[in-house]
Amino acid sequence: MFKKVLIANRGEIALRVIRACKEMGVKTVAIYSTADKDSLHVRFADEAVCIGPAQSSQSYLSIPSIISAAEITNADAIHPGYGFLSENADFSKICQDYKIKFIGPTPEMIQAMGDKITAKSYMKKAGVPTVPGSDGLLKSLSDTYKIAAKVKYPVILKATAGGGGRGMRIVNNDEEMEKAWTDAKMEAAACFGNDELYLEKFVVEPRHVEIQVMGDGKGRVVHFSERDCSIQRRHQKLVEETPSPVMTDKLRKKMGDAAIAGAKIINYEGAGTFEFLVDKFGDFYFMEMNTRIQVEHPISEEVTDFDLIKEQIRIAAGLPLSTESRFPARYSIECRINAEDPRHGFRPSPGKITNLHFPGGRGVRVDTHVYSGYTIPANYDSMIAKLIITASNREEGLNRMKRALQEFVIEGIKTTIPFHIKLMDDPIFRSGKFNTSFLETYDFSEI
Repeated sequence: MFKKVLIANRGEIALRVIRACKEMGVKTVAIYSTADKDSLHVRFADEAVCIGPAQSSQSYLSIPSIISAAEITNADAIHPGYGFLSENADFSKICQDYKIKFIGPTPEMIQAMGDKITAKSYMKKAGVPTVPGSDGLLKSLSDTYKIAAKVKYPVILKATAGGGGRGMRIVNNDEEMEKAWTDAKMEAAACFGNDELYLEKFVVEPRHVEIQVMGDGKGRVVHFSERDCSIQRRHQKLVEETPSPVMTDKLRKKMGDAAIAGAKIINYEGAGTFEFLVDKFGDFYFMEMNTRIQVEHPISEEVTDFDLIKEQIRIAAGLPLSTESRFPARYSIECRINAEDPRHGFRPSPGKITNLHFPGGRGVRVDTHVYSGYTIPANYDSMIAKLIITASNREEGLNRMKRALQEFVIEGIKTTIPFHIKLMDDPIFRSGKFNTSFLETYDFSEI
């Protein structure tokens, strides 16, 4: 087992990893920017190193600074969390070069699954269903018109290096194609430094359902069932739940087997997530693989009674997988509490928290790094907490979530709590009969 793990991240995920390490008897090192000097992950780690100013490019994305922090503290492993450098193949490779274990997949695995075209080709070899579309990158606008005619509208243009909804455009006919092509390429170049696109059939009324996997890098892979992430705005997830309201035992087996086959074909090591679109007929299609732990991993932990972060660390240390595939025994739902104003287009709301009260009671978990008096910096992602509810069934879970949200007090800033409270009473949401476009026509004015 490792003697000391450096956490190359911030906020609640850094604190989550610190807790897991401490329970395993492993020393921890926090890194932080000047904007995060008062964050809880800095306080609770065994050691902490300031690695630069508030700008991510000069701190949490600075590989030389992070490697230097690991060397001066004698850390023998680095946990990247999610976001920042967690899916950066170069960072994984540099860790290898410096004999520091990257708690995650190898550079080759990250590279293979990080490029959407390469990932799709691997999935086809593994027999995983993929969305019909271009066989590779789009070479020209004229080729794109031809492929769209073959696939049939509506189609979606996607950046091969993309994520988070960036570099994506839905196209309904030939007349919309040229502008969508230009806009997607410009956005992809600005966000990822790579303007290459590919095309897929746009799946109408899809649900976003993902499968959590864990591989030991020696050919063995298990899964931890599904998470439904269909409640999202502009491709950003707001609510996740498991089991999915549309899941059946037959569909779960098919999707779980597909995810395991996809992970095995690259001999995957560590935690990963296969993201699928499920159409209204129950057919599913591979969308992408995230080669890291997910924001929403706690709901899988709650329904399977298993610590995914500890397992990540065990596997990275060379230990075998400690479990078989697991299936949900209960229901769990997570609401992302963001420092945003939902009444005004989810506008970011950084600032000082003047008063804070966390909800409690049976089946209530709060993963957060904030406290009363904490100032939320404007430099990073606006998520400040995750409220996770566990119950015996979905109806009980939604009722418990509403009760917990009503107890959750955050003053001094705007948050997404009022939106979530309204959502818990929404008849369509409660029915479970919604898809990824549900919030596109949602009335946010009455929140």
